[in-house]
Amino acid sequence: QVQLSESGGGLVQAGGSLRLSCAASKDIFSINVMGWYRQAPGKQREPVALILSGGSTNYADSVKGRFTISRDTAKNTVYLQMNMLKPEDTAVYYCNAKWGLGAQYNYWGQGTQVTVSS
Repeated sequence: QVQLSESGGGLVQAGGSLRLSCAASKDIFSINVMGWYRQAPGKQREPVALILSGGSTNYADSVKGRFTISRDTAKNTVYLQMNMLKPEDTAVYYCNAKWGLGAQYNYWGQGTQVTVSS
């Protein structure tokens, strides 16, 4: 089991930046995949960026070149640096952790609101 606590959301103008943080209650090296997802009003939750236990990363096409996922293993924290924000990035951003056979362990944070004004 793991508890995920997100922070860093807020209101920003288009072109601005925000950094989201996700603090995990367990050693993130033991978590196969940690990632950020987002859900805009009326839309399905979608993956934004993932980081595997080995350190490799994966991004949605819509955020490539603008967002960067990283981690601090000493702090058991994963970050999402978001630059050049667009109004279409407005959503609730959720931290996710998956591990175990077939991702049998799958946990979500409570979410943090990101609003980008035009």
